[in-house]
Amino acid sequence: MKEAVASGGSSWFQRFLLPGFALKAVIIGGGYATGRELAEYFVPAGPWGGLAGMLLATAIWSLVAAVTFALARALNAYDYRAFFKGLLGPAWIAFEIAYLIFVILILAVFGAAAGAIGAATFGWPDAVGSILLALGIVATVALGTGAVEQVFKYVSFLLYGVYALFLVLALASFGGQIGQGFANAPPPSGNWMAGGFTYASYNIVGAVVILPVLRHLTSQRDAVVAGIIAGPLSMLPAILFFVAMMAFYPQIGAEALPSDFLLRQMNLPAFHFLFQIMIFGALLESGAGAVHAVNERISGAVEARGRPPLGTGVRAAIGALILTGCMFVAARIGLIDLIASGYRFLAWMFLAVYLLPLLTLGLWRLARRRASPVMEPA
Repeated sequence: MKEAVASGGSSWFQRFLLPGFALKAVIIGGGYATGRELAEYFVPAGPWGGLAGMLLATAIWSLVAAVTFALARALNAYDYRAFFKGLLGPAWIAFEIAYLIFVILILAVFGAAAGAIGAATFGWPDAVGSILLALGIVATVALGTGAVEQVFKYVSFLLYGVYALFLVLALASFGGQIGQGFANAPPPSGNWMAGGFTYASYNIVGAVVILPVLRHLTSQRDAVVAGIIAGPLSMLPAILFFVAMMAFYPQIGAEALPSDFLLRQMNLPAFHFLFQIMIFGALLESGAGAVHAVNERISGAVEARGRPPLGTGVRAAIGALILTGCMFVAARIGLIDLIASGYRFLAWMFLAVYLLPLLTLGLWRLARRRASPVMEPA
């Protein structure tokens, strides 16, 4: 694979914040942005148990991201194919199979969420929101890594700002109910660890999806620091959202779109519209990140054979093919069932083909090659 080394002109933002923004972009997706994932994995444990589970997931994300980023830089591997060839050797194909299942599932979730948002906000048929999202993803990935990074950057600013305003408005609208929800809540229940671990396990694959943005790292220290920061950056909006959701605990756990439920309680039409636009942007950056990882994997394989990297037309065609094949799975299954059943299956898959090998074989390889500046993929 053609060598890809971080430029000495990389900015502080590109080295330390961009990886975290990119990880958040992949994680936030259809379920986190709408609140459905939070309802599925954290609400059952109650207000304090849910927060405990989220903090556990944050710690896991920081640990795994730091090790992944450091190993990727040591391997000089900036797409998932090169990374897993270096980590697993001939068994790397096991991750590719798991990742393709992941892409099919999450894009189906994104399609379902975009359709639900369009229907709830504008009264559109579900297919319209899904089609608009697919067109946005194709346009973004067609332009390559630079365009994807810009989407990660600017949508992140919008997202953090809107979530902060969301919490302020929630406190103004039903802050007393939020305080009461926490004051009357029992201590964390026994299942908070299971929720946090499951949520962390299937989402942390985002650390591999975003490998193309790690080209800006200039040292192993950069990699570790960026990984540690990535966990809190990815979870902060979810914590703000979860706190607001506790005003209506436990009934909010049954809502397909908790975000829309809370916005209706606020009764602020202008902010309701802004929030739904922000969610659409979150779906766009998440979908673009997932599809771009596939494009970069294919481009890396093509370049390894001495051919030029993928052009705009080919990238767009691959993106369109992927989206056509999987986004509309959602029409048959539905958002709640996709998140409740499919994501637990993904958690077990990635535990086997990514987390366990990374935290055993990956750490061993980093320790063994510590004196070597670059490791070649196996």
